[in-house]
Amino acid sequence: MIRPVLTEIVLFALPFVLYAAFLVATRTHLLDPESWSVTRLIWLTAAAFLLMIGSFVVFAQFGGVPIGSTYIPAHIEGGKLVPGTVK
Repeated sequence: MIRPVLTEIVLFALPFVLYAAFLVATRTHLLDPESWSVTRLIWLTAAAFLLMIGSFVVFAQFGGVPIGSTYIPAHIEGGKLVPGTVK
């Protein structure tokens, strides 16, 4: 569960980190309020949300199990625990 959450956090932070790296590369003052105007923050936030929504679509489309498969929950057979599987 932690991997999908961390993936979304990284994807949300990515536009801000890339913009900060751009400011450093162009020798612009990183902490100058003019570099982080409201308009730029809105565009960066929109890009972050688009990345997150895109990742949701990709994970939903290509993640998980094949269509028509059946989940068999963990159970005990002959006194031994058999882990859950998908067939």
